[in-house]
Parts: sequence; C-alpha cells; structure tokens
Amino acid sequence: MKLKKIKNFLVVIDGSSGSGKSTAAKLVAKKLSLSVLYSGLIYRYVAKKLLENKPKNKIKYLNSLFKKINYNKIKKINLHTQEISNYSAIIAKERNIRKIITEKFQKRFVRMKKKVVIEGRDGAKIFPKASVKFFIVCKPLKIAAKRRWMQIRGKQKISFKKVYEDLKKRDFMDKNRKYSKLERHPDSVYINTAKLNKFEVLKYMIKTIEEKF
Repeated sequence: MKLKKIKNFLVVIDGSSGSGKSTAAKLVAKKLSLSVLYSGLIYRYVAKKLLENKPKNKIKYLNSLFKKINYNKIKKINLHTQEISNYSAIIAKERNIRKIITEKFQKRFVRMKKKVVIEGRDGAKIFPKASVKFFIVCKPLKIAAKRRWMQIRGKQKISFKKVYEDLKKRDFMDKNRKYSKLERHPDSVYINTAKLNKFEVLKYMIKTIEEKF
C-alpha cells in the first residue's frame, strides 16, 4: 500500500495494557513508512520529571518543559520502572496535565509529521477524524499478563502475580478515571490479540486499512 499521494494520514491504536498495541504500532509504522508516537512514553517522561524535580506548580513547570521536549531523546530513556508506571497512571487522571500533553505535544507531533501512527488509550477522542482507528485488547487478562511478564522478567525481578495485579489495577484506573477514560470509540475496529501473534495482528490491520483506502 502506497501513501505518497495522501498528504495527511493518521492511524490511531488505542487499547488496554499488555494488549500488544505498542508492537502493533511499531509494525504498522514500518510497513506503511509512518512516524510513530507512543503516547504512554510521554506520560512516563512527565512522571519521571515530576518525581525528580517535585515542582511546586506542576502546570507552570510542564508548560516550560514542553517548549524544549525532544521525543527522540525520550525514546532512549528507561521509563519502565514501577515507580514511574504507578505515578504515570496517577497523573493521567489529571485533566490539566492531559491537556498540556495533548495540545503541546501530541497534536503538534501529528501536524508536523503528517503521516503518523499514534498508540495510546484515548487517541480516538483526541483525533476523532483519524484515517483509521483501532481498539486492541488481550482477553482474558492472564494472557496479557503472561506476555508482559515474559517480556520484562529478564530486565527486572518480578513475579507473574505482581504483573497480573498491576495490569488489573491499571485497567481499572484507565476505565474509571473521570477524564478521557479507556473506552472503544464507535468507529474503532476491535481486535482481541489473545489468540493472534504479532504478524497475524499486523496482517489484519493492514487489510483493514487497505479496505478503507
């Protein structure tokens, strides 16, 4: 599939933790030559900076931070500690922080790059006119937890039970937060990755995109 004649093209991939949406975003971006934005990384980076600097006025601090933010550098930082994960889930519930990340980074990134796949939890709400929208889950949750555990157990000492409980807690928080809660957009294509490998997911997504264009 060639997108040379299309000026702006946006694929949104929303979904729950451990569903494989980050891997899907990476593969779709490579296949279609799109820039890729992992929204969760931005929240993790913000969490890291707030934990490190403990500013009295978080909003003022973040407005200043986003004037000089470098996404390529962020991708190279280890942002997957438990402390950062826990705090990023907390700040994701704060409307003012979400607004800064949305307006000062996500929308700006899409305007600048033009052809993008964005992965997160509420991308379809931020970009309701996206070219294609996907909503990815991995049910039952134990399958998602096993995949996540196998992915990180070599990097940190953690039990399967802890990974499972963390995913369960994060899903509950995402689905029940007041603003931009995790829920499927009416136009989103639903995919359950539990019985699919990453290449089967990619094949289905590319087929869906081709059928729409």
